[in-house]
Amino acid sequence: MANQKLFVSSHAPYWHNGSSLSMKSYNIMLAVLPAVLMGIYQYGPPALGVVALSVSTAMIWELIMNYVTKRPASIGDGNAAVIGLLMAMLLPASTPWWTVLIGTFLAVVVGKQIFGGIGCNPLNPVLVAIAIILLSWKGLLDFDEALVNYDLGFEVIVYPLAALKHLGTSVVLNYSVGDLLMGQYAGAIGSTFGIGLIIGGIYLILRGMICWEISISFLAGVFVTAFFFNIADSEKYAGPLFHLLTGYTLIGAFFLATEDSSSPVNFIPMLIYGACAGFLTVLIRNIGAFVDGAVFAILMMNIANPLLDKIRPKPLGKGIKHA
Repeated sequence: MANQKLFVSSHAPYWHNGSSLSMKSYNIMLAVLPAVLMGIYQYGPPALGVVALSVSTAMIWELIMNYVTKRPASIGDGNAAVIGLLMAMLLPASTPWWTVLIGTFLAVVVGKQIFGGIGCNPLNPVLVAIAIILLSWKGLLDFDEALVNYDLGFEVIVYPLAALKHLGTSVVLNYSVGDLLMGQYAGAIGSTFGIGLIIGGIYLILRGMICWEISISFLAGVFVTAFFFNIADSEKYAGPLFHLLTGYTLIGAFFLATEDSSSPVNFIPMLIYGACAGFLTVLIRNIGAFVDGAVFAILMMNIANPLLDKIRPKPLGKGIKHA
């Protein structure tokens, strides 16, 4: 026993590419900056107030939860700031302060920290908060009602999806592709400027920060589903381009559906996840009770994510005798 030796083993060396959680968070904030700045330009100081309050309170809730759970402060990784920023982008500029406060609490505490913090949440924290607000105070996210006192300088200022729901495809003629890409209609602070969201999404894809498979399949799902609805009844259902450029479609494709913890990691599951989310988005818009189905569509696919990720390539050698 006295001659026993202690053998120390260690893992194999791994190469690190220098990426970090904070770097990803800062890149996401950089990517959404054009859409946020356009929203602040259009809606003025109230929009800036919603953005500032959302980001700051999200970080405060994170610090409070760090203190309660006796964990090191984690606001330096930027994830809480990203949650607050994305939350603000989905809200109208006239959102009351108490709604922003409750929303960030729901996102950070209920949607993220209760499950153990970053990387443990099964659902997108931002969408958890928006869904609860939508179900509790639907009128707050009715953009036509919320922005009724705004003079945006547009000839048509109504929310396109709401107008489509109530008036049919005749309203689509009031919007050109240029208007939709430039955000020339009433909507959330950061979800109307189509060009800005597309540029931000492409930037994140090129930097490898998000999976292109999810974004492209989501947009394809929206396009194909809207196309078939439009063929079935062109008087009632708008075409695919209208659905791609309105509502939460673009921000959902690039910034919400691609959230790491709640989306698949394998190739085929990512394609199925994105396509089904796009399909459900248009389905809810056209025949569901809600004007925009992106929130609930992505949340439903978040729930299906663990099941989808079981679809994996066949392991090398499996099924081969004496492998």
